[in-house]
Amino acid sequence: MQSIIITFDRLMQFTNINFTRYLYDHIAWNNRLIGIIGAKGTGKTTLMLQYIKQNFFDREKALYVSLDNIWFTQHSLLDLADYFYSYGGTHLFLDEVHRYPTWAIEVKNIYDSYPDMHIVFTGSSMLEIYNTSVDFSRRAIVYELKGLSFREFLKYEKQMEWPVLTLDDIVKNHRKIAADIVLKIKILPEFKNYLEYGYYPYYKEDKTTYPIRVEKSVNKTFDEDLPAIEKIEYATILRLKKLLATIAEMVPFTPNIANLSAIVEVNRNALVKYLYLLDKAGIINCITEPKTTLQALSKPQKIYLENTNIIHSLALRNENVGNIRETFFANQLRTKHKVNTAEKGDFTIDNAFVFEVGGKSKTNRQIATVENAFIATDDIEIGFSNKIPLWLFGFLY
Repeated sequence: MQSIIITFDRLMQFTNINFTRYLYDHIAWNNRLIGIIGAKGTGKTTLMLQYIKQNFFDREKALYVSLDNIWFTQHSLLDLADYFYSYGGTHLFLDEVHRYPTWAIEVKNIYDSYPDMHIVFTGSSMLEIYNTSVDFSRRAIVYELKGLSFREFLKYEKQMEWPVLTLDDIVKNHRKIAADIVLKIKILPEFKNYLEYGYYPYYKEDKTTYPIRVEKSVNKTFDEDLPAIEKIEYATILRLKKLLATIAEMVPFTPNIANLSAIVEVNRNALVKYLYLLDKAGIINCITEPKTTLQALSKPQKIYLENTNIIHSLALRNENVGNIRETFFANQLRTKHKVNTAEKGDFTIDNAFVFEVGGKSKTNRQIATVENAFIATDDIEIGFSNKIPLWLFGFLY
């Protein structure tokens, strides 16, 4: 137990509170059971440590521990909770719960046995909180943490802060909003930097090795997170990596499920499940028709890598500018909106708006007859009429 406390104290010393993620102020921290899920590297651990540092001057009341700690090879989570509570602890912060096989039942037991204990836990974005054998639906509030938005990147990189915009703000007032922003910063060079290295907060540690770290993070998702959550064999992991390599060389594309099944050497149903897992893991984005849910998917209409930084890391020979633009748009919109394909144009948003994504020479030809249709336009600072700067969609969270 002493080793856990020493590690916690050390982490507190190195936790910086100058920059907090968008989710920080939206979490109902007073709730007794909170879950924070997200892809590897998005900052879940830092989020918890920042909250502790800012709110617990009496460190005896709070304890952070990662459940992949070697301490748990000889002790249980229940042992930890009992010891912590007996010494006056009230708030337990549990990291990487998916690495601890019986986390769900033990967290439930702690919640039920210590009525004044507060628990915050983090896990992989693949973690199916409500599909476990334990009923969390009446207990836990679960949030998902995405990578940095372009707005957050500017705050993190330049210490410049702008308010979060709604999609309605952007559609109705984009010209004035963009004009106010570009008066204060050269936005297009910063947008280019963000597309290359600004999605995962750890880019700050070393930009030169960042692509390697992104690739390693993706591999760790395959090698560690997937087996911890799914009963999945090593041969299946290799097939999933092969599937990702195929997608990385081809995106964006309308997948031919039969061809992909042959490449990966699995049947159609298995392939659809694999696509679903990669989407949940924050590695790809599967875009479906407006009336289709991913779970009920026969096949996605388009597949993208989850964010543009993965493109730069995994597909250096295939950095198609159109792919990068559409990947950015889908990535930023999916955090708060329903993103689907469109009959005319590239995307339907919330079944209400249609967007075509392209460069500054893109015309209205494809969406001329479509109501509530707009062009998300790259390489412009300020838009006009239904032409909206692509970078501005990075201010939605």
